[in-house]
Amino acid sequence: MDSWINLNALWKIVVVGLLAGAGLPALFAVGVRVLNPPAGEGDRPGRAPAARPLHVAVAVLCFAVVLAAIGWGVSVIVNPG
Repeated sequence: MDSWINLNALWKIVVVGLLAGAGLPALFAVGVRVLNPPAGEGDRPGRAPAARPLHVAVAVLCFAVVLAAIGWGVSVIVNPG
């Protein structure tokens, strides 16, 4: 059965598929969620609470990882060699 199914390649495909298929959208969602903190008791009604600098830094990091993965995927597809 090992000659018919390459288990080593199969688990690599599954891991990359899970990371790219579910991991990147989840990471993007984390970045969006971090930028939109919940309203606290001290916030004024009708105004959205401002994101803290740490939250902005975490969101930028999340978005940068997603953009880097997209760029890497495009370069793999476009690269003829």
